[in-house]
Amino acid sequence: MKSCVHAIVFIILMISYLWSSSVASIETSSLASSAHRGPPRCPSQLQSLPGGDVKLLCDTVVESVRELTGYDRVMVYKFHADEHGEVVYESKRPDLEPYIGLHYPATDIPHASRFFDEALVQPLCLVGSTLRAPHGCRAQYMANMGSIASLVMDVIINGNDGEGVGGRSSMRLWGLVVCHHTSARCIPFPLRYACEFLMQAFGLQLNMELQLAAHALEKRVLRTQTLLCDMLLRDLPTGIITQSPSIMDLVKSDGAALYYKG
Repeated sequence: MKSCVHAIVFIILMISYLWSSSVASIETSSLASSAHRGPPRCPSQLQSLPGGDVKLLCDTVVESVRELTGYDRVMVYKFHADEHGEVVYESKRPDLEPYIGLHYPATDIPHASRFFDEALVQPLCLVGSTLRAPHGCRAQYMANMGSIASLVMDVIINGNDGEGVGGRSSMRLWGLVVCHHTSARCIPFPLRYACEFLMQAFGLQLNMELQLAAHALEKRVLRTQTLLCDMLLRDLPTGIITQSPSIMDLVKSDGAALYYKG
């Protein structure tokens, strides 16, 4: 039922976008032509993908966003535990240099962009603003990368801190879907709204995939622990080094040594 509702809402948004593209005189010919390449993948198709494959899910998202918006490059940017970012998936124009696998320091993307007005008692927070001018350092950052236009969308999943405020589940920023273009590009509101809806569906699906992966990892760890403990109980301690699985399958290490009976 939810898939049908998502599909209907997405179709309505796309009809609105196509209509606005046909009547708006300010739309560029490149954006208008992108609307005639056929309908992009809708959120219901994300839900129909086979489970247990985060790569396929992310690849589908970057291809869908690029087909939908016409940007030269679309990337999935993942935040690690130390808050630095990594480009983990990418769809780009063939002649562009690939960014996939590149890592960026946490300082490249601050927690929040805040704009201050001396006349205000408190700072004006524009974190939730859909459109706002980029910070000067970001404009220079984009220029260094040869990008003129960009579109950035949050990827939100459930947090790991239990319940949030008011009994609701806490949320956290898993990463970003970042679009770059080498020339000026104007994205109308219906299309931006469709992308936002797609990101919501992506976040929900990604959250389920990450939970499944975490449960599978927990099972593997428990199974390995059981086998290693069984070796110790059978007075075969060297097995935790020489057998498979070994102690190195339980902890992240390049090697292991056993000190036994002096």
